[in-house]
Amino acid sequence: MPAWSRCEELSVDLTTILVSAASLGGIGAGAAGLLAIASRFFRVEEDTKVVAITEALPGANCGGCGFAGCAGYAAAVAAGKAEPNACTPGGAETARKIGEILGVAVSTKERAVARLHCQGGIGIAAKRIEYLGYESCKSLTLLVPGGSKICPQGCEGLGDCVAACAFGAIKIGEKRLPVIDEEKCTGCGKCVAACPKRVLHMEAQSQKLVMGCSTKLAAKLVRKACTTGCLQCKACIRACPYDALIWDGLPKRIDEKCKACGLCVEACKPQSLLLLREPDPAVKEEAKRLIAERKAAAKPAAPAAEAKPEEPEAQPAAASGEKS
Repeated sequence: MPAWSRCEELSVDLTTILVSAASLGGIGAGAAGLLAIASRFFRVEEDTKVVAITEALPGANCGGCGFAGCAGYAAAVAAGKAEPNACTPGGAETARKIGEILGVAVSTKERAVARLHCQGGIGIAAKRIEYLGYESCKSLTLLVPGGSKICPQGCEGLGDCVAACAFGAIKIGEKRLPVIDEEKCTGCGKCVAACPKRVLHMEAQSQKLVMGCSTKLAAKLVRKACTTGCLQCKACIRACPYDALIWDGLPKRIDEKCKACGLCVEACKPQSLLLLREPDPAVKEEAKRLIAERKAAAKPAAPAAEAKPEEPEAQPAAASGEKS
């Protein structure tokens, strides 16, 4: 092939490349210009408060506040549609930061943690079937209504709550029951929502008296179902000098009245009630004194001794030989 022919082909190819590049560049520049114009017309002003609140949040996206994620909660707080202290993972420090952003004083909520209201683990709760399927509490209860234990409210211990916890605060213990690390628990409530038996509850961490039973069985059936099941004897209610327990199918604690004296726990024969700390000796002694006073006041007074009727005085005998 002649040299001039090869040069002509190269020239044609180079021209094609340059034209193509220029065309694409022009299209790109035009599109960029259109996007720039569109962004001006359709621009959404971002609320600086929302941005600042989002940055102040821990970013857990746990949903404990009731919103889908931290961004949704931040927008609701900025709009005045949510309380600024609803972020449980963030706690008091996050609430303080949000208050500073909003320029308002924010009261801190008492820290809440998840607690288990069941003690029916291995060797304590009797089973009615042996479940060998997929290890999920929800799967078990769907397959076997009422679950594997005689007590329909008994914890299955298959770990749905563990899987739901994003903070590693729950593990399954030796008795096949959830063990909650209250220092890691953020109170988001995901584990509570995941439990099909409803034996996990959110409670104030400062409250140390826990009802360790959720049964709805009759007392005569409880004895066969679980050694720590509530027998409905109400001895705990009678033992409390502060009236801090009421009966609601099971003993129910009134938080503002409970002093954690431990007398109700001592009165509970199956140990359905649990005290998570040793009672203060002074508080316990005061509680015992109040109970003693209550019993003394309720004790009927001994009947007073009846007065014996006075005997009439004996009349002196008439003298012998007295004339009539």
